[in-house]
Amino acid sequence: MITNKVLARRSFLRGLGTAIALPVLDAMAPAFASQLPGKTPIRMGFVYVPNGMDIRNWNLDYEGKLGKLSRIMSPLEPFKDDMTVFGNLTQNNGRALLDGAGDHGRCAGAYLTGVHVKKSAADIHSGISCDQIVANKIGSQTRFPSLELGMDDARQAGDCDSGYSCAYTNNLAWRSETQPLPPILDPRALFERLFGADAGLTPEQRGRRNKFRRSILDFVSDDTRKLESNLGPTDRRKLDEYLSSIREVERMLDRAEKDNAQIDPHMPKPYGVPADFAEHFKLMTDMMTIAMQADLSRVFTFMVTREGSLRSYRELGIPDGHHPLTHHRNDPAIMEKVAQINTYHVKQFAGWMEKLKSIKEGDRSLLDNSMIVYGAGLCDGNRHNHEDLPTVLLGRGGNTITPGRRVVVRRETPITNLHLSMMDRMGVNVDHFADSTGRLNGLNLS
Repeated sequence: MITNKVLARRSFLRGLGTAIALPVLDAMAPAFASQLPGKTPIRMGFVYVPNGMDIRNWNLDYEGKLGKLSRIMSPLEPFKDDMTVFGNLTQNNGRALLDGAGDHGRCAGAYLTGVHVKKSAADIHSGISCDQIVANKIGSQTRFPSLELGMDDARQAGDCDSGYSCAYTNNLAWRSETQPLPPILDPRALFERLFGADAGLTPEQRGRRNKFRRSILDFVSDDTRKLESNLGPTDRRKLDEYLSSIREVERMLDRAEKDNAQIDPHMPKPYGVPADFAEHFKLMTDMMTIAMQADLSRVFTFMVTREGSLRSYRELGIPDGHHPLTHHRNDPAIMEKVAQINTYHVKQFAGWMEKLKSIKEGDRSLLDNSMIVYGAGLCDGNRHNHEDLPTVLLGRGGNTITPGRRVVVRRETPITNLHLSMMDRMGVNVDHFADSTGRLNGLNLS
């Protein structure tokens, strides 16, 4: 049931200087119809994991309809009908060409730009990334043209890999050839960017304020009650789930800050960042889900950890740094640790996909209306090769993609062909992008 009241697409709950954007509701259908020819928006995102993959436990040995998944992909088993697994996508500009060592710097810098980045620790030069081409075209339709998230290392200067600037290893999104867009690492900072809660305060000021902090939802309670009285039961359920998600993020942030207060202050611990990797990942993706529901942004990048990351995974019983482990020299015991880390990353990602699939938008899900690439800029971390990149695409792009398949393309097919095809589905049509050679065939069987 939908009442006679029609909501504008950019509606907000307001109160005491606070404004919370609403998720996409059935009552907004006429507004969407006038702006998006009857369609809910499509979202495009890239989730990047570092240091390549244990390719033995990633690759599938068949094409066509997805059957048994590999060990690393096994957490995605519930989403076999929602995913497309690619083979043979390549990033040639991640290779050395004439520049020698530095595969980690090049592969991250080239991943979304398709450009062979300049080998320099100071005079950086890359190219505009595909996400920013889309953001420049459609970003005016949302509060944020794009969102950049991360979980590890904010350095933007200095040498992070064989003469390549940290700007290459630590960023995916590039606004221009010389301007990367550093990701937000701190969940509190992301929350405050999305909801505008005094982002400029110092940690000390924020700590004093948080002693008296109320939930952001408390400030809009009157407006919430008024809105609910004009909504049908389906929209009331959607609104309740959305506001519950915001409340849960607040609770997780509060827990993270209390946990941090118990950590030795002499340790280099970013303020508000959970000590636990899985909790940090969930916080960031929960907020990204809220941003997608509320149509705050349709474009995002998420650098799970920086390229060349030395993070250890003690929760898995692995105290060694991730990057050194990938130089395993075919030692079975070390390779096993790499496989465990890779699978652990996918497990966190699968938890997020479960949430996106559970959120309904009309007769589809939020995941159906998205295109989310999960992948790495290197194939095998030991070999540092740049062909057959681990790449899986979740979602149907608003029913423009036929998932549930393993699609093996011709060898040396540029991954920028996939980027170009995704840009088309976002309504951004360009003749070519970076080193692309055309659109990627086989995304849609209809």
